[in-house]
Amino acid sequence: MDQDLLAVLFGDPFAVMNTIGLIAFAFVGSSKAIREEFDVLGITIVGLAMAFAGGVTRDLLVTRVPLALQSPIEISLGLLGVGLAIVLSVVLTAPETHPIALVADAIGLAAFATTGAIVATETGVSEFGIIAVATINAVGGGAVADILLDRSPFILFEDFYASCAVLGGSAYWIVGALGAAGGTAAAVCAIVTVVTRLAAVTYDWHLPTVQNLG
Repeated sequence: MDQDLLAVLFGDPFAVMNTIGLIAFAFVGSSKAIREEFDVLGITIVGLAMAFAGGVTRDLLVTRVPLALQSPIEISLGLLGVGLAIVLSVVLTAPETHPIALVADAIGLAAFATTGAIVATETGVSEFGIIAVATINAVGGGAVADILLDRSPFILFEDFYASCAVLGGSAYWIVGALGAAGGTAAAVCAIVTVVTRLAAVTYDWHLPTVQNLG
């Protein structure tokens, strides 16, 4: 157990990014549930769903036991994010729209895009597979959280969000193909994803719809 904890806190790029992503996305998902006036159980379920759904889907795609079922540390990190959201909801009027939540969402997106790319690379999937798994890992939890909140997943119809994960996964593959170490590729993936997401929020980027093209 002690070795597992050290690996999470100070270990390889996957462990670091996974830790960041779990806390950040559990926080964001719980904040959304608090806004909808869910009870404490509902808040916890939505928060954990956002934190784990993308990673579970990733693991099933590469045919391995979901990491969330292998270590109690995973659930503990998710619950930490839920707790942070509840505490901040007492302190802040609208925590889900506060810059803290927006930045946490961008960081979680970047962290999970990176972990998805790392896992895909380790399992030997194609270049497309790396980008696809990175994107699914990054946005799958948010899509499930939106369904639990009784609304269409926003990644399907608004905002420049999943595109950031696609760019991050692509950057990971390109840097890796150029011969860079895994840690360098992971860092580039995270930076590209978080920078493009924060830029999208700042400058209100959106992908065009068919109606816009007409």
